[in-house]
Order: sequence, then structure tokens, then C-alpha cells
Amino acid sequence: MRKVRELFPEGEISFIAGPCSVESREMLDEIARFLSGIGVRMLRGGLFKPRTSPDSFQGLREQGLSIMREVADDHHMVMITEVMDPDNIELVGKYTDVFQIGSRNSQNFALLKELGRQEKPVLLKRGFGNTTEEFYQSSRYISSEGNNEIIMVERGIRTFEDSTRFTLDISSVPVMKEKVAFPIVVDPSHPAGKREYVESLSLAAVAAGADGLMIEVHPEPDLALSDGRQQVTFDQFEKIYRKAIEIRKTMNSGL
Repeated sequence: MRKVRELFPEGEISFIAGPCSVESREMLDEIARFLSGIGVRMLRGGLFKPRTSPDSFQGLREQGLSIMREVADDHHMVMITEVMDPDNIELVGKYTDVFQIGSRNSQNFALLKELGRQEKPVLLKRGFGNTTEEFYQSSRYISSEGNNEIIMVERGIRTFEDSTRFTLDISSVPVMKEKVAFPIVVDPSHPAGKREYVESLSLAAVAAGADGLMIEVHPEPDLALSDGRQQVTFDQFEKIYRKAIEIRKTMNSGL
């Protein structure tokens, strides 16, 4: 089993990045080449997309698993993708290095317990209607079955505010660090909803003590098949990447 602390070294800021949805091998290869070239080790991509509308792009599904595995291997990256149903764990597990649990499944306790019996890390996103205590208890459904290789991701919660897609609960970073010893990662893409806000939320997360950032990136976001508005360009991502590393260095220096 891969150890999550190898992916999130103490004192560093780690990055998980990739498209909202894997659209083709060519597109994913272009993204992975860029990311690995600047030092990003973890590649994320949606293959089974639980979209709000059934008419929206639902992902490449099983066809995309082999594509993503090949691209991740070609660029020496860790593969992270979502599993949505206990019946799909075996299939997804043949390909992925890390199982992702999306916000909608954060309290799917049957799925969480089954993933707790697997020998692969689990990336758990906070439900958009969950308190930090409920988020913590969801992680316990995994760890109580024996799997303590967990990455916890704050991705924003639903509030009355509608100027952003969700409200990023930055306070959950220190709160969750008191509750668990797992890496605490922030996904700024979903709460932002607009790519021009992603940098500010990313840097705030680093300053709050997050162990990592999970950012959606696309070579041509306006042409993306899903959530194009919140995906950053390569240039925007690299700017965030460089600034985040400098902020963490400053924090580590004690200034």
C-alpha cells in the first residue's frame, strides 16, 4: 500500500491536479506532461461523473481507466480517480493508486466501509452539507475497517452566499488538524466556481496550514466538457504553484 505521508511530506505543500473529466488520451497526456514537468506528482481526473443533469457529459467511465493508468505511468505520476459504488471498487482498484470519494458520497457509509477494507489510500472529500464533525466521522468509517491511509479534502460547503459556487470553509483546516493525523488538502476549484478566484483561495489555504492543494486544470478550459468555468489554464496553475511553494517556505522559516 502506498503511504499518504510519502505523498505529503511534512512541512511541504503537495499538489493534486488534472482535469475535471478525462476527455481523451491526447488531452490527458498534454496535461500530465505539463504537470509532471513542473514537479506535480499526483494526477486526478474524473471518469465516472455524477453530474447534476443526466444530459451532461458523464465521463469516459471504464474506457477511461486504462487511458488514465497509461498516462500516469508514462509521466511517473500517482493516479487518483473517483469510485462511486461498492460494486465498482474492484474495477477501479485494478487501475487507480488512490480511491477518491466525492462530496455526494461522503456519507455513503457502505462505500466508506468497503474502502476501509482495501489496501489503497482513500481521498475523502467533505460533503457540501456536512459539518467538520460529520466529515471526521466519515473518515472513521474508513479507518475503523483498518485503512488509515486517508487524505481529507475540504472542497467548500453550501451556504446562503451565491457569489461563489460554494463557500470555502478555510477554518476547517486547523479544526481538522486537531481531529486527525491525516493530510488535510484544500480543493479551491469547486468553491471558487470561477477560475479567477482559484489563486486567492489556494494561497489562503496554504497560509491556513493545508498540506496540499487539489486544483482542476485544463489546456483550454472554455472548451472543457465539464466545469470549464472553474478550471485554470496552464499559466494560471504554474503561477499558483510557484506562489504556494514560496508561501510555505516563508511559513517554515518562522517569519
